[in-house]
Amino acid sequence: MAKKIEKKPEKKLRILAIGDLHGDSRQASKLAEFAKKKKVDYVILCGDLTYAEQNIDYLVGPFVKRGEKVLLIPGNHETLATANFLEKLYSPKAMNIHGKAIKSGNVGIFGAGGANLGLFRMPEKRIYKTLSYGFDKIKNMKKKIMVTHVHPSDTLMSRLSTFVPGSSGVREAIEKLKPDIVLCSHVHEAEGIEEKIGKTRIINVGRKGKIIEI
Repeated sequence: MAKKIEKKPEKKLRILAIGDLHGDSRQASKLAEFAKKKKVDYVILCGDLTYAEQNIDYLVGPFVKRGEKVLLIPGNHETLATANFLEKLYSPKAMNIHGKAIKSGNVGIFGAGGANLGLFRMPEKRIYKTLSYGFDKIKNMKKKIMVTHVHPSDTLMSRLSTFVPGSSGVREAIEKLKPDIVLCSHVHEAEGIEEKIGKTRIINVGRKGKIIEI
């Protein structure tokens, strides 16, 4: 009788996702220590690292200094140029994934920054197209994570603020591309909220950070 070979369970990807630091370098350093303690594979920064680009120091650096790999996108408080500058400054440990994607094991991660208001304002159609462009690079991966700054429209998150509306472009991307997980921030009042669109799990990670395993 042939011996049954047991398959080893696939190693899960561990991520610390953070949003809306708004220039708080002390919080960045605290979370960098947390990331190191939890032995995460990636730190993902979901935009609004700065407050109207007033301070970009010591926001990505604390993570890189501790050996973390950082994926970031711009929010509505910094421009795409600033996100690209941070990528260049901390390369190769940091990458701006706006309109881009990476592969890690059986997981693909893609993203789009900006929002429908603010310094980096994007039309809804452009948000959707940017996400689609990144998705095309990892569409054959077993698991997919979509990273945005703005939350999707017509959700509980979108009802918590009349000042920062949800994005129909992000919602369209969720409905058509069907990622397993969406990581977002933007609405401070929605920090920690999780909800679903179809089978997609949507997490508003906030400035306290959230550990995700996939």
